[in-house]
Amino acid sequence: MTQGDSKWSDDESRAYAQLADVAVPSRREQLAALITQIPFKTTKKFRFVDLACGEGGLTKAIMTLYPKATALALDGSPAMLGAASRRLSEFGNRAKMATFDIANDGWHHYIDGADLVVSSLVIHHVDSNGKRSLYRDVFNRISERGALLIVDVVAGRRPSVWSLHADLFDRIAHEQSVNETGSSELFNIVQRDEWNLFRYPEDSEIPDTIFDNLKWLDEAGFQDVDCLWLRAGYAVFGGHKTAWGHPSHGLPSEGPSYEDALLAVSDALRN
Repeated sequence: MTQGDSKWSDDESRAYAQLADVAVPSRREQLAALITQIPFKTTKKFRFVDLACGEGGLTKAIMTLYPKATALALDGSPAMLGAASRRLSEFGNRAKMATFDIANDGWHHYIDGADLVVSSLVIHHVDSNGKRSLYRDVFNRISERGALLIVDVVAGRRPSVWSLHADLFDRIAHEQSVNETGSSELFNIVQRDEWNLFRYPEDSEIPDTIFDNLKWLDEAGFQDVDCLWLRAGYAVFGGHKTAWGHPSHGLPSEGPSYEDALLAVSDALRN
């Protein structure tokens, strides 16, 4: 499971906090890639909502790079929200938190008028119709200058693709365990507890292909829909409500560079 699942327990939250840097392929790269596609100058004021904020790392990185941004961080786990609250305390009233369940739409009013919605490893917990509905609702509720940027697990169409993702996940998790700790101990825990969803699928994990996700974003009305990053079945993708070049947006060079985003993410996940 991932942290946005409504069945996520506090014990699982603590396990995720321990293992995320091993069990999520290239986690820092994912989040940095997402940040580079935020359609605003770093001097702009905007409001964003973080779906499945976990311990608040992505929210903190964005708020550090965009000092005029305000955030609402949502998660289904009280333990995660507690950790996020501590991590985001330096921002005072700029950061607020609330609980949500991705499978229900009772929280959708939180995104009314938001300029940005980001989502981390949670949308694959809803089925195909749920994803279509969510993308349409986000499009209809966000501001005209808004964007939806997503990190999520994606499926393969053929069994051979699922097998490839499973093998790549294990290889990357082992490398990350050794790089982070100098040993394979955390990788062994990932293996023991069956975190590789491509090898050990669960009923709560319902990923769709990157092609289908991009198609549904396009059908919802999003412009400039694209896949930004993809590795071992984990993808960064999204779209904007208005096409590139809209006067309310900054040019790509006016936002943070990938290197600056990567540094901000690394700092945010450490502290």
